[in-house]
Amino acid sequence: MVRKKRLKLTTTQIILLSFLVTILVGSVLLALPISSATGMAVPYLDALFTATTSTCVTGLVTLPTVSTWSTFGQIVILILIQIGGLGIITIMSGLMLLLNKKMGIGDRLLIQDAFNLNTMSGLAKFVKNVLFGTLTIEAIGAILYMLVFVPEFGVKGIWISVFNSVSAFCNAGIDIIAENSLCNYATNPLINIVTSALIILGGLGYIVWWDVLRVIKTRSKKNRNIFKHLTLHSKIAITVTAGLILVGAILIFVFEYTNPLTIGEMSLFDKIQVSFFQSVTTRTAGFASVPQENLTNASAAVSILLMMIGG
Repeated sequence: MVRKKRLKLTTTQIILLSFLVTILVGSVLLALPISSATGMAVPYLDALFTATTSTCVTGLVTLPTVSTWSTFGQIVILILIQIGGLGIITIMSGLMLLLNKKMGIGDRLLIQDAFNLNTMSGLAKFVKNVLFGTLTIEAIGAILYMLVFVPEFGVKGIWISVFNSVSAFCNAGIDIIAENSLCNYATNPLINIVTSALIILGGLGYIVWWDVLRVIKTRSKKNRNIFKHLTLHSKIAITVTAGLILVGAILIFVFEYTNPLTIGEMSLFDKIQVSFFQSVTTRTAGFASVPQENLTNASAAVSILLMMIGG
């Protein structure tokens, strides 16, 4: 009797397949009439594009998120963004731990490949820390957003705050505030600071977080130089991130200083914070606090360069 060979997938193939399945399921859900704000089904191609951009946290949309999708549709998009930010493997591993199921060698290999780790030891704790850290930071971001959005939108401001916090942390750049993204809050320091902080923290990644926390916990009173004791990976990630943001902000500030269509009519402080935000968001996120089409060619070129590096 001939035995049928079982199809064995590599960890990389499983990770890719999980994203494909997530996108397809998300697109089907978004194509349902219940996902549309009008009650009429959105064309499948737009639903597929939205599911893809949400899962891959790119920030590009073919339809305005705030006016196209119902609350159900927005929930689907938020779940896809969270899956894209955390990774389906991390979420599935977290569910296994929540159900007190032990992770097999295959599960550990998947997590190791998903996060590009050098060891399989302590993976269960690592996954717990990732989930706890992510939810904690997103919760803090949502609470801070509520200080602005709840007084303006009422109870709906809570949902807007949660959505924006998750989207910013996962570097998705999708929002449900207005069709012009964050342009109405270009000069709001709280929105700029919270959004930038979430984008930067999400962009640096979990490995850098834990390394910084490790050094803070283990450093002695005599040795207060935290940066010196970080791993090479963390040093490079932090240094390059800071450098790119600073250089990008300075160049955009200079190129847009007299542009009346962007920051030309703003105060010096507002010009600085808008330039800083533009530098942060173009590299890894996708939000906009000034109309992107009004940028000078020089600033557009800087933004393209930052996006290429971020990609």
